[in-house]
Amino acid sequence: MSSNKAALEGIRVIDMTRVLAGPIGAQILGDLGADVIKVERPGVGDDGRVYGLAEVKGKDGVNVRQAGFFAAANRNKRSITLNHSKPEGQEILRKLVQGADVLIENYKVGDLKRFGLDYESLKAINPRLVYCSVTGFGQTGPMAARPGYDGLFQATGGMMAVTGIPDGQPGAGPLKAGPSLVDFITGHNVAISVLAALQHRNQTGEGQHIDIALLDSSVAMVSHIMQDYLLSGVVPPRLGNGGNGGGPADLIHTKDGMLYLTAGGDEHWRRLTVLMGQPELYQDPRFDENYKRGKLNRVELIDIVNAWSRNFTSEELQAKFDEVSIPAARYNELPEVWEDPQVQHRGLRVTTPHPWSETGTVDLIASPLANMSESPATIRRAPPLLGEHSAEVLSELGYDEARITELQDAKII
Repeated sequence: MSSNKAALEGIRVIDMTRVLAGPIGAQILGDLGADVIKVERPGVGDDGRVYGLAEVKGKDGVNVRQAGFFAAANRNKRSITLNHSKPEGQEILRKLVQGADVLIENYKVGDLKRFGLDYESLKAINPRLVYCSVTGFGQTGPMAARPGYDGLFQATGGMMAVTGIPDGQPGAGPLKAGPSLVDFITGHNVAISVLAALQHRNQTGEGQHIDIALLDSSVAMVSHIMQDYLLSGVVPPRLGNGGNGGGPADLIHTKDGMLYLTAGGDEHWRRLTVLMGQPELYQDPRFDENYKRGKLNRVELIDIVNAWSRNFTSEELQAKFDEVSIPAARYNELPEVWEDPQVQHRGLRVTTPHPWSETGTVDLIASPLANMSESPATIRRAPPLLGEHSAEVLSELGYDEARITELQDAKII
């Protein structure tokens, strides 16, 4: 763990988000050193606490209610419970806002305004507040009131249109990506926008309202494929496992597994033909242009490569590719990811102390920002129990033990 000062030390974030996109954004800020206070519903908490196929097992019969969704997006946070529909809860939240730098929420458009907790209301308390609203379709427009989840936006933003088995092949059709990629990318956009707003505040002294929509992220993440469409007006085909920049780029089979090969550039293709002992393919009119290799004759070319690659084990073939600098990587099932020597070298599995887990620890996925030389992201806290820090945070706000007990009895916290 680095002893360097965290980049966001001294920044306080109020996280009023649930499930994945908003919590991911707040977690990134927490990884970078911010004090993130997660505000959850009393007795219920974040919906993500029960999403997923596995959960952290508690010790001594404690149900920690930390399923995969929650554990992936809520480390480095303190959890308080708060009923903000009650005046006493609103008072607590306003006190939090007075000393906060950032508030992130993902309620339906207009929900928090009913309780005087919208940006304009809280701006009057703290003009320096950066207030980020995360919704499916944005704060305005004909669909603003609709709820939205990741799969909807993979479908409507174009991601599924370019993902899946090509037409004419068995099983042809669009496919949703396995992970909730739109949520994940939206969470990063939340963090980026908040960091930019904090820098703007440093320059001007002004806070601002940020409107982040999963729809916007879903369209943007189609990236160069969508840009190709905008430039050409031609709808690109689904390519299955094929690369988008040329060919050959695809999964190829070995004696004992698969590798992903990317030899899309002309020089990589030339080296591959020599390695295969078939240099004549380099000038073959079927494959002498990138577009032919990657699009027109892609299936035919991959069949030729597979006929050759099946003669070697994955380890043997990787060594051959490495020797001539052809980009390739082994296909890993999830257990094999953690056996990969480079994954281990990068420390991507982080065993974190967890006082309520059965083993006393929990394994988490490292932040991709952990290798900043002066202010790396760190994991300092395991995901919290529901309301674990309510008394602690209220005490910091000036509430004494008797008042905290009254608020608990009244189910305000």
